[in-house]
Amino acid sequence: MYLFENPVLQRELVTNLRMTRGFVLLFAYVGFLGLLVYAAWPADQKLDMVQSTKAKPLVDLLFLGQYLLVSLMTPSFASGAITGEKERKSYEMLMASPVKPGAIVLGKLAASMVPLLQLMIGSLPIVMLCLPLGGVSPYEVGAAYLAMICSVALFAMLSLWCSSYFVRTSASLVVSYLLILPLAMVGVLIWRAMDQLGEARLLVVVTVVPIACLSIGAILWVDVSRRLLRAPDIGSEGKQVIDLETEAQEAVGLYINRDEFPDRLFAPPKRTTFLPENANPIYDKEIRSEIFSQGTLMLRLVIQISMLIALPVMAVCLYMQQQLAPWYISYVLLFNMLVGPVFSAGSVTSERERQTLDLLLTTLITPWQMLWGKLISGLRVSSVLTSFLMWPVVLACIMPLDYWSNLPTMAGYFLVVALTCLTTAMTALFCSTLFRKTSTSLMATYLVIIVLFLVPVAAQVFVRAFLSGRASATFVDWIGFSSPFAAVFNLPLVVSDMRVTADGTIEIFVGFIAFALVYNLTLLLGMIWLFQARWRVSE
Repeated sequence: MYLFENPVLQRELVTNLRMTRGFVLLFAYVGFLGLLVYAAWPADQKLDMVQSTKAKPLVDLLFLGQYLLVSLMTPSFASGAITGEKERKSYEMLMASPVKPGAIVLGKLAASMVPLLQLMIGSLPIVMLCLPLGGVSPYEVGAAYLAMICSVALFAMLSLWCSSYFVRTSASLVVSYLLILPLAMVGVLIWRAMDQLGEARLLVVVTVVPIACLSIGAILWVDVSRRLLRAPDIGSEGKQVIDLETEAQEAVGLYINRDEFPDRLFAPPKRTTFLPENANPIYDKEIRSEIFSQGTLMLRLVIQISMLIALPVMAVCLYMQQQLAPWYISYVLLFNMLVGPVFSAGSVTSERERQTLDLLLTTLITPWQMLWGKLISGLRVSSVLTSFLMWPVVLACIMPLDYWSNLPTMAGYFLVVALTCLTTAMTALFCSTLFRKTSTSLMATYLVIIVLFLVPVAAQVFVRAFLSGRASATFVDWIGFSSPFAAVFNLPLVVSDMRVTADGTIEIFVGFIAFALVYNLTLLLGMIWLFQARWRVSE
């Protein structure tokens, strides 16, 4: 009943395995890894298969790369397992079924793990092709895959745990990312730190990692099962009843008071008077009611988790090792990449899902009012949350540190962060106009942002490690103009008479500014056409 005859697992597997996207994803994933190995394969005409160690950097790249990729994909498969039932209005029926809560959770977990296991196992033959190059034993590969599978299983259980606490998949997804990404990075750092320990690393990987993952996963499984057994109050169609005042009283740690500063910057109080004469009703509705209609739990967790992670990063990168300041800005950019799309990706799709888009289009509100009202409301929340992480940078510039001589560079950091906030919000709103489901819009937004922001940086790291000196290296360096990370690291920074970046790299920063302006203007014009021409005719 728990596994082999689990109706939840059988239903999820039948549904997922019949979808075309699973086969397309597996083909694209294995094909990408194959091309990666082909590009990084040594160009030597003759290789010493006995003394050669050329497989080690290649296998490390493949393992760590796909570990991070699969970790990033895990929330997309698991974070909507329970919230999806609530959004499909089938949560009440699931709770009323004779299936035990523990079996439901285990079925959801196994169903989420199956496509991820397909990707990991499908990549194993490609990794084995590298072993003849020497330097890596099959035991190391087996231990690495065991650690990766156990870690991904824990991440899937963590995503399920988040899914049990939220009503919307978007909220569960972003909190899952905020919890999983630091854990994944810690795993990478530990693996790299134990690189020279040999057998000791193998022993830790095959004993400590599985036991730790199993123990933490079991605790989370028990907690999720308990929540399903004692479900919170739900109303019609499985919608959870949320009282913001009661939620604030029961909040652990941070609570949000919408009548006080700075909370009212991103969570203004509900309106108790009539709208002014020329006010935008779309903006007022979105910023005061829609974004926080399902409670403030996600917002409180986002603020607390981001601040908790920012404290050690800020202390090291801004104050102790000032030459690492671009790394702290990169943390702020990564935070905005994860959080920014959540507040805009459902702006239009939520109207479709509630079947209110036709009604909205028949009102006297102009398409331009709809557009900027939804854009500014989501951008306001995401930019204010991101600016909380930039206050330490302002403090560092005021203090008597080396940043006094780098004020233009610090201003460049703020400009890059501001344009990144605009880009993530604009991309999310554009995807929301194209798709019909919020979950699809959010995942498409993340995919576009990853391609624009992270792929150029990853390509630069790969080329410098395996294709250094080739003609493609110069080309890859220049495609970083679409990435704010590349722009930040190419700004000149002088700390203790030591130049952190090389001369002449300011062009990447200028290129990013130009790209961001053109990109956002293009998306804006496209959305204006969608609001004014396409929907007015077809909807």
